[in-house]
Amino acid sequence: MDKKQVLEKAKEMNVKFVRLQFTDIYGVLKNMAITVEQLEKALDGELMFDGSSIEGFTRIQESDMYLRPDPNTFLVFPWRPKDGAVARLICDVYKPDGTPFEGDPRYVLKRAIKEAADMGYTMYVGPECEFFLFLVDDQGRPTTITHDTAGYFDMSPVDLGENARRDMVLNLEQMGFEIEASHHEVAEGQHEIDFKYSDALDVADKVMTFKLVVRTIAQRHGLHATFMPKPIFGINGSGMHMNQSLFKNGQNAFFDPDGPKQLSEDAYYYIGGLLKHARSFAAITNPTVNSYKRLVPGYEAPVYLAWSAANRSALVRIPAKRGASTRVELRNPDPSCNPYLAIAAALAAGLDGIKNKIKPPAETSANIYHMSADERAAAGIESLPSSLLEALEELKNNEVMKKMLGEHVFNKFVEGKMMEWDEYRTKVTQWEIDRYLTTY
Repeated sequence: MDKKQVLEKAKEMNVKFVRLQFTDIYGVLKNMAITVEQLEKALDGELMFDGSSIEGFTRIQESDMYLRPDPNTFLVFPWRPKDGAVARLICDVYKPDGTPFEGDPRYVLKRAIKEAADMGYTMYVGPECEFFLFLVDDQGRPTTITHDTAGYFDMSPVDLGENARRDMVLNLEQMGFEIEASHHEVAEGQHEIDFKYSDALDVADKVMTFKLVVRTIAQRHGLHATFMPKPIFGINGSGMHMNQSLFKNGQNAFFDPDGPKQLSEDAYYYIGGLLKHARSFAAITNPTVNSYKRLVPGYEAPVYLAWSAANRSALVRIPAKRGASTRVELRNPDPSCNPYLAIAAALAAGLDGIKNKIKPPAETSANIYHMSADERAAAGIESLPSSLLEALEELKNNEVMKKMLGEHVFNKFVEGKMMEWDEYRTKVTQWEIDRYLTTY
């Protein structure tokens, strides 16, 4: 779409309000609402906001920022009234001198996409977003009480979230999503909705939209949706597996009918890059203190740096389909990540593998969860970081990831996450009270 088409569509659909959306460094969706009368001005990139008020953006003395809407992201929220409808546009952030703001996560991903394009590749991503639905209390505040006792692929009457999930799917489809699957996940109150793969930027935009839709529709059903990776101890956490492929000259660059397992050299090098940099990009794909309470053995989350064509205990899995559907599944990301940065990190790691011909280790077909520490050591299988602090230390020492993020995002991201870790480290938790108060 272009400016003219957006204005015509807004008039045709009786739009009264437009939300100009962008995402901060930590993956939180921000928006500025305008009336439709200001839409043309917005599409001309003339609307300014105070960047110093957004965490991780700019200092107070350099705060003026401009929002430039991407016309292709225009859509109308189907759950809002048709009379005086509400639409949205996702924006790029620009500096007053007309150059892209280096602290904009969307710009970080665009840089990574351009690097791939310069090498002749286009990246496609298919995310698998999991989330929990919880009950709310009498005041409407979220609890951690699950709304059901269902399990994997269960149906009603056990799955009380089925109606909410159905409404989520219907609203997403009205917003242009092609939904491939929707089902109850392993844990009580846990769900997954998968949508069709697309190019990297479109998918990152869609992940942010998906989170907004899921939380909004859940609220309308009297439930709270959370993308927190591990809200309840003792049951599975939520992941956001990322299926990735590269295309070159219109063909899947990972497919080679004559290669081992019908995978090309590019595919193997890409896997090698992912495994080499996984410990360093974990801080980006798993960016919260809570993320590392999901990444523990015993709950189907990947912990070990290995790859396999079938083994789901490995960090990187190669799904069975070949031809145009040949892809690499990275299993450690969780839905608390900033999708722009997480996709950019995976792409940068994979491209580094291709550029430097990084060969992956031999495939691991055994169940790594059942291997002893000595067996893993003998097989050369390392682990992901066990804490956010450890992951940040790895990130600090990785030049590929630092270059991908850029100086501004790298510094602000590490600074903010170190503050988050320090707050967690110094907090007295209920576990400590229960454990020590009467013992000592």
